[in-house]
Amino acid sequence: MRNHDSATAPTPVAAGGLGLASIGVLIYSFTFPGTEFGLEGLDPYVIGVGRSAAAAGLAAIALLAVRARRPRRDQLPGLAVVCAGVIFGFPVLTTLALDRGASSGHSAVVIGLLPAATAVLAVLRAGERPSRAFWLASGAGAACVTGFALVRGAGRLTVGDLLLFAALLAAAAGYAEGARLTRDMPGWRVISWALVLAAPVTVPVTGWLLATTDPNWTGRAALGFGYVTAFSAYLGFFAWYEGLARAGIARASQVQLTQPVLTLVWSALLLEESIDATTALAAVGVLVCVALTQRTRVRRDAPAARGRVRSVPDDLYQQRDDPDAHADRDGDPGRGGAQGGGAHRGDQDHQGARAEQGFRFGPVRSSSHDARPPSR
Repeated sequence: MRNHDSATAPTPVAAGGLGLASIGVLIYSFTFPGTEFGLEGLDPYVIGVGRSAAAAGLAAIALLAVRARRPRRDQLPGLAVVCAGVIFGFPVLTTLALDRGASSGHSAVVIGLLPAATAVLAVLRAGERPSRAFWLASGAGAACVTGFALVRGAGRLTVGDLLLFAALLAAAAGYAEGARLTRDMPGWRVISWALVLAAPVTVPVTGWLLATTDPNWTGRAALGFGYVTAFSAYLGFFAWYEGLARAGIARASQVQLTQPVLTLVWSALLLEESIDATTALAAVGVLVCVALTQRTRVRRDAPAARGRVRSVPDDLYQQRDDPDAHADRDGDPGRGGAQGGGAHRGDQDHQGARAEQGFRFGPVRSSSHDARPPSR
């Protein structure tokens, strides 16, 4: 009964997850205005690809600072999805949409469909089962955004809208897969490895674009590019992926329905875009939907195999980890940890876990992973 109650009632960890997700949304809400700044002097492809190339340098420094072990082979497919979704797909497609004439405010409202798309992928990929009320509220938000796009396009979807819809699908895949990986390794490491793995493509392409597009590094262009590089492409994921993993992908992703409203405010203040009645009404509609989704219940399927948690506390990720699948968030398989690796391997794991705590969100209690291995 106790386990059942803890699964259905809100917990401090879930609330903390929503808080972290909200920080991520606040950071992302400046992305479209920052991109608009960058487009004043830079080619859209320089922004879409170049921001990931520059962020890869920050990621490499962070990984080297904690001597992070390389991802396991079974984690590489998930990281590939993250690369395709949030390293290439979303940045390039949204930048092209803005370059094709979609305003920052219009783009933000259309991207309001992203939480619904993320929730669908969470069901398909991460084993989450939202309630019927959750789906109704999410569907209402999606209908609100779609209606807004049709009204703006005089009854049809523009090229910019199609690019934005493709971008939100790419982002939803990257968010859902990244949050699933965050149950195995810290969220900051997920985005860091994705950026580093994509660097052999993003870095040379960016160099070629800079050499052939004649960029004009005005103050606003440099400021916008710097923001989307440091915050939108990298630091925002620290809070976002951790929030998705703690509170649940489907529920935490609904916090992003507030992003259009925030972006509209920044667009009016920074870009002097006018906010008309239609845009304001759509923004209010998504705010109502996010309030409804947060009051509905999302349950997770119980894992098929139950075992003792070895490196992640139960209350941190709200699940019992399968020791064979992902007992070690630092990259070791469940049965290849301290007990099977000897004293020398156990000391390395202990030191690595301590070195990484500065990058984790929330308290980290000692566990069997922190304990020294038994003498042979």
